[in-house]
Amino acid sequence: MPILSTFYGLIVRMYAEGDGKHHTPHIHVTYQGVEYEIGLEGEDLSTPVLKGKRREYLDVWMDIHKDELSANWDLLSAGDPAFRIDPLK
Repeated sequence: MPILSTFYGLIVRMYAEGDGKHHTPHIHVTYQGVEYEIGLEGEDLSTPVLKGKRREYLDVWMDIHKDELSANWDLLSAGDPAFRIDPLK
């Protein structure tokens, strides 16, 4: 699963299923060894739910990079490689 960005202990990844079918566009975020699945619109798609400052950082980052996240989703869905996205600074 390609890493799109890392910042403040968060590792953000995205991938498409082999057959090109996938549910809601989303990212996978790992923090302290726990993986969270979050839709590109900010909805929680998994349990547990990322909370606190890390979630606030992620929400800001996703808002800043929403076009890049969507472009990466489209690329991966078409079988092309994703590109890196700048971290939150």
